[in-house]
Amino acid sequence: MAKRNQQRNNTVLKYKKPLNLNIGIIIFATIFLYACVCVYIYATTKHIVGYEVTTGSLSVSNIYEGIALRQEQTVSSNSTGYINYFAREGSHVACGDMIYTVDQSGTIADMVDLGDENVMLSESDLSELRTDILDFDNAFDASDFSSAYQFSSFLEGATLKLANYNILSNMDNIQNSDSNVNFCYSPASGTVVYSVDGMEELTPEDISAESFEKQNYKKKALVSNELIGSNDVVYKLITSEDWSIIIPVSEERAAILADESYVEVKFLKNQDTSWAQVRILQQPDGAYALLTFNNSMSSYATDRFINIEILDNTEIGLKIPNSSIVNKDFYLIPKEYLVEKKGIQGFELERYKEDGTVSVEFVETKLYSESDTDYYVDTSAFDIGTYICNDKLDKYAISKMGSLIGVYNINKGYADFTEITILSENEEYSIVKSNTQYGLSEYDHIVLDAESVSADDFINQ
Repeated sequence: MAKRNQQRNNTVLKYKKPLNLNIGIIIFATIFLYACVCVYIYATTKHIVGYEVTTGSLSVSNIYEGIALRQEQTVSSNSTGYINYFAREGSHVACGDMIYTVDQSGTIADMVDLGDENVMLSESDLSELRTDILDFDNAFDASDFSSAYQFSSFLEGATLKLANYNILSNMDNIQNSDSNVNFCYSPASGTVVYSVDGMEELTPEDISAESFEKQNYKKKALVSNELIGSNDVVYKLITSEDWSIIIPVSEERAAILADESYVEVKFLKNQDTSWAQVRILQQPDGAYALLTFNNSMSSYATDRFINIEILDNTEIGLKIPNSSIVNKDFYLIPKEYLVEKKGIQGFELERYKEDGTVSVEFVETKLYSESDTDYYVDTSAFDIGTYICNDKLDKYAISKMGSLIGVYNINKGYADFTEITILSENEEYSIVKSNTQYGLSEYDHIVLDAESVSADDFINQ
């Protein structure tokens, strides 16, 4: 008996605590459940991103590097010796003006050497050299370092020519006393250039993409005091003020320029502007624009590649992303069927009652646009084939359709289609006309991605 009582006393029973729900646990569980529901709703709800419409313009690159085409005539020497130039490069010479001498005895070279220490450059000479140096510095491209050597040769030749100008006063004495000096004169009037590049006879039809590859371009500077042979090219003449610049353009740009007779062009070298006549050329490898000028040639006579900017009449309007633009179909209803009652516009719809009699019901209708003869009405307003009538009891069966380009306006909290008129566009944005009768205004809010909504959807941003 005592043993049985001892076993009973050794048995341990687990005590179950009663569930103690206090107010803190209830509040925490409620908040947790609410958070889970909010996350679920957010994850399953279609989110619409809005865009505020502002005034702006398109960023279109109008800067091009073109090739200058001129009426260029190369002139060759008819004798052998050391050449010295006396006409300033880029200056206009008349037929018969002295351009250079060919010295077989070294007489002129000795005169230049003796005068080197006493040569004083005028302010205009220094200004000319400064301009050339600044132009080179602005256009220098480290990937084309060979141009530095070409420019060095050009400066050497330029300084020698300036030194030659200072001994012109002794030319009469040399001409009368030294038969070994051959004086050479211009065969025609024109602008003198002391360089050749093999592109003197290039025509617009010869241009291709390869013509613009500057790594293949070689320009030879013709400098004073060099030994030349008979028939060597010694300079070239540009015989007309009419000249052209040809630039490669995209097909889209070509279509825009084709509608222009003249465009204003800015020369980036000196920021001067001039008007050019435009002609579009379709070559096998793409489109080119030929810009023809009748002035300013001498300012760029030594340049084959010229950087320009076409100054367009840039369209300014409401700037919207292209992703906002959508096409939407509408009914076209003749204007004579529009009815206005108490300041409300709509159409009178013909309905048949159960007893077969006809009744007319006025339906308020929003107009989305208009043409000369019709209004654009949302297809949700009527069923196709529905009859409407006017005061003359003429009936019209709704069936004609048309489409509009527009965006979804969300100012009122739902997607409301609004027509737009596109003035210009690029790959990302369009400029649309502002303050039209059925269109957008500045600071309106539209759907950024038109494919993410349908007409009349409520917007939860």
